[in-house]
Amino acid sequence: MAKAKTAYVCNECGAEHSKWQGQCTDCGAWNTLSEIVLQPAAKAAGAQRRAGYAGETAQIRIQSLADVAQNVESRTSIGIGELDRVLGGGLVEGSVVLIGGDPGIGKSTLLLQMLGSLGTRLSGLYVTGEESVAQVAARAQRLSLALEPLRCLPETCIERIIEHVAKDKPNVLVVDSIQTIWTELLTAAPGSVSQVRESAAKLTRFAKESGTSVFLVGHVTKEGGIAGPRVLEHMVDAVLYFEGESGSRFRVLRAFKNRFGAVNELGVFAMSDKGLREVPNPSAIFLSAHAGPTPGSAVMVTREGTRPLLVEVQALVDQSPLANPRRVALGLEQNRLAMLLAVLHRHGGAAVYDQDVFVNVVGGIRVQETAADLPVLLSVLSSFRDRALPDKLVAFGEVGLSGEIRPVPNGEERLKEAATHGFLRAIVPKANAPKKGKIGEMEVVGVERLGDALDAVVAFNRE
Repeated sequence: MAKAKTAYVCNECGAEHSKWQGQCTDCGAWNTLSEIVLQPAAKAAGAQRRAGYAGETAQIRIQSLADVAQNVESRTSIGIGELDRVLGGGLVEGSVVLIGGDPGIGKSTLLLQMLGSLGTRLSGLYVTGEESVAQVAARAQRLSLALEPLRCLPETCIERIIEHVAKDKPNVLVVDSIQTIWTELLTAAPGSVSQVRESAAKLTRFAKESGTSVFLVGHVTKEGGIAGPRVLEHMVDAVLYFEGESGSRFRVLRAFKNRFGAVNELGVFAMSDKGLREVPNPSAIFLSAHAGPTPGSAVMVTREGTRPLLVEVQALVDQSPLANPRRVALGLEQNRLAMLLAVLHRHGGAAVYDQDVFVNVVGGIRVQETAADLPVLLSVLSSFRDRALPDKLVAFGEVGLSGEIRPVPNGEERLKEAATHGFLRAIVPKANAPKKGKIGEMEVVGVERLGDALDAVVAFNRE
């Protein structure tokens, strides 16, 4: 019997190598090569014909985009507002969505609730590779879902899954999880790089040809990324991550890739005994309920996808016993914190080079935009001076190395969100300030330099 030919694939970039080596020559990652079994072209073609892909080449033709655009259908609302928001407005026919997250965070629960919400509007099929049908039914009962529209298929072979789906023709297909699916074309174990890649490729191809919307559940590694080859994330149309702090009932669904909507769009859920519930006002959970003004606390308006969110930035500055004081940032970039502290020293007159500085964004949310610069400096200075910022104050703005305050996108939307939540004062870049100096009852001060922002805080404290 002839020996099977093998290759080595990089888990990060998907590049193939003829032999194992410590470093991938394409992306430079170390210890990411995994062995796969190469399938002869003739045998693979025969297997595709058995799976129902015969005659595809004859159907492929050149088309005008004007003709294609006329047949594009509108999105279908799932009925779960936060999930619709993260997907870009609803369900797109033929789309493939990958959902990842830590074990037990609620991926299967959310997708089962999605099928229950669709009900009889769109037919759905739940393919389970990890649980029995009885376990899925028990979860559906706990979630108080109508069991009649929910259908389940316990199967892990991709060829048999596609055969069942081609006959049943559901509108929505959920595969839980992609790491348990395997193909007859390969001899590798389920969950290996080759099995995950080939199975996902077959499901993606089927979704595009049949118009079935496919949701794939993916396990995550200890580093927090989707387990399996990195190319898996390039195959699908959208990559969503479920995040949540241990011990907290709140869950955040974030879009890291979306061909049909905004990247970094955020959906907030709360876990209850009846499953996941939407949080209509997520800003409320990211703001701490202090009894009064607290030193080291500042409120900013960040923007996640298309949604402005109010979040609290807390800072603690304390005398350091170390030769190299610590700089710890949770929810913010640590290198940017070090840069901002240097700007504060040079242009704000506050020297914290001998102080430990700890900065945290409340609620476990991660702020990746530069609009957090000004509130971070205000919270650090508030803790350093042990003086609370004025009550009902909100701030945002990018801080440059020369101490200038630069404008950020969508300033008016941010201010309206703050005014809606009852804030009375705002310190923002001058280019983001309204001409009248007010948004509703909220007084808005536009500043050009860091010194101007500090003077505005002093003026508000005197009122």
